Amino acid sequence: MDSYKLLITGGIPLMGETYVSGGKNTSVAVIPAALLSDEECVIENLPDIEDVRVLARILRGLGAQAEYDPQARRMRVDPRTVKSCKVPYAQTQQMRASYYLLGVLLGRFGQAEVGYPGGCSIGARPFEQHLKAFRAMGAEVKERGATISAKGKMTGAHVYFDRITVGGTINAMLAAVKAEGNTILYNAAKEPHVVDLANFLNSMGGKVKGAGTDTVRITGVPHLHGSVYSVIPDQIETGTLMIAAAATRGDVTIRGCIPTHMEALTAKLLEMGVAVTDSDDAIRVRTVRGHRAVNIKTQEYPGFPTDLQQPMSALLTRASGDSVVIETIFESRFKHLVEMQRMGARVRILDQTAIIEGVEELYGSPVTATDLRAGAALVIAGLMANGTTEIYEPGFIERGYEHIEEKLRSLGADIRREQI
Repeated sequence: MDSYKLLITGGIPLMGETYVSGGKNTSVAVIPAALLSDEECVIENLPDIEDVRVLARILRGLGAQAEYDPQARRMRVDPRTVKSCKVPYAQTQQMRASYYLLGVLLGRFGQAEVGYPGGCSIGARPFEQHLKAFRAMGAEVKERGATISAKGKMTGAHVYFDRITVGGTINAMLAAVKAEGNTILYNAAKEPHVVDLANFLNSMGGKVKGAGTDTVRITGVPHLHGSVYSVIPDQIETGTLMIAAAATRGDVTIRGCIPTHMEALTAKLLEMGVAVTDSDDAIRVRTVRGHRAVNIKTQEYPGFPTDLQQPMSALLTRASGDSVVIETIFESRFKHLVEMQRMGARVRILDQTAIIEGVEELYGSPVTATDLRAGAALVIAGLMANGTTEIYEPGFIERGYEHIEEKLRSLGADIRREQI
């Protein structure tokens, strides 16, 4: 990919309608899960993002047939030709969710060798809870250098997670769906993409109950058949677009979303004085008065999502008063605020807490994206700022947002690429 930067000339209210793409977080779980099937699967409504393309390459590297059509937002996966249980480190470093191949390969073949995952640098994201679940189901797990290897026949088990873990819940479901016997996951994550994965597994003949609650029950089945499945809309893209509309004092209707997934964000926007209304599959966001400061604490679903903390804290830099943002999930998710200080933001960071003093204006400045959601936060800052903002390393944004520049331009934003 050619090197480029994003240029955003801010101060333009976003107006009009846009749509939400398929969910990144659900896609990166459902695509690997197709390898558990004994027949071809077709996955629809996939977002045209880098993580989906990386997964297609990984599946082909394992021997599967994986045909991805970005225009149709569709991938065909035929797992019957899989010849390998090894995913090289060079491939896993390209995305965090590559660790789902551990659960999938263990669940299908009883063995897996997967390089340590990469992804965004937002602090330690240990997956000892994943390995705990695999061991409980009978796997022998070894960590050697940059590789995790696991081997053993999967059998049903009771797994109690010491802390809520989305990735661990998903990986355990993947390993357990074809295991012999019954598996119960306690203190499980409740996120929408956990539910969507369960629905996909069940569409193939799996027996997963309780997804969306803190106890998930899985009855292992010997075979899974093919399925045609459409992933749910992206919760985080929906939220990012909602925040962008509020940040620019605009009036935007976002279609193709699931409003009930957005209740934590909607509540905070309403508290700020933003007008938010919704229907079955659309949300309208408009500003009718100045924004008030609010306090935010990230929590597991249905609490305020950590993936929306960064875009939301960008919005708070121009709210009236002082806001307190407490990040409880990851310890390095305030890097965007350090960049925004170059734009005039007033921020104090104390460990996992950011105190944001609202300012009258931000001004355009060169800034650098350090991870996916930080990149989205800097885009929102640029949309609010007077003058032109230059965002370097925007490739992070492409990992999780489909054609975000085109969507923003369709709403009136002045955003463009420039080669460097």
